Amino acid sequence: MTALVSFVSFVRARARTRAGAGRDRGLSTIEVVILAPVMILFILVLVAFGQLVDGRGAIDGAARDAARAGSLQREERTAMSEARKAADADLSDICSGPVTVTKTSAGFANADLFTVEVSCEVRGLAMLGLDVPTRLTGTFTSPLDPFKRKA
Repeated sequence: MTALVSFVSFVRARARTRAGAGRDRGLSTIEVVILAPVMILFILVLVAFGQLVDGRGAIDGAARDAARAGSLQREERTAMSEARKAADADLSDICSGPVTVTKTSAGFANADLFTVEVSCEVRGLAMLGLDVPTRLTGTFTSPLDPFKRKA
C-alpha cells in the first residue's frame, strides 16, 4: 500500500510540474516582444546623443580653424572669407543646414586678436523624429599675425 501511495504522489507531483511548465510556455516570447522596442529606442537615443557630442567637437574644431585662417590675412574682408571657407570645409558632413561664421572681435587693422563664432544645425535628435532644435555654437580667438598685417 505504501508503494501505491508513493506512486500516486509521484504522479501528482509530475502532473503539477507539467501544468506549471505549460503555463509558462510562451512567456519569454512576450518578454522579447515588449522589451525589444525599448532596447532599440535606447540604442537610438545613444546614437543621437553621440552625434551631438561629435557635432560639438566638430563645431569647436571648425571655430579654431576659422579663427586661425582669418588671423593670417592682411585685411578683414579676406579674413572673413578664409574663415568661412575653413568652417565650411570642416563642417560639410556634420551640419544639416548652412554654417554661420561671425566675427565677434572689435576692429581688425589695429586689433591684436581675431575672434569668430561658428554655428550650425546638427542632426542629433532629429533622427529620432524629435523636432528639438540642435543649433550648436563654438567660439575661438586667435592672435593676429603682426608680420602679415604690415605692408
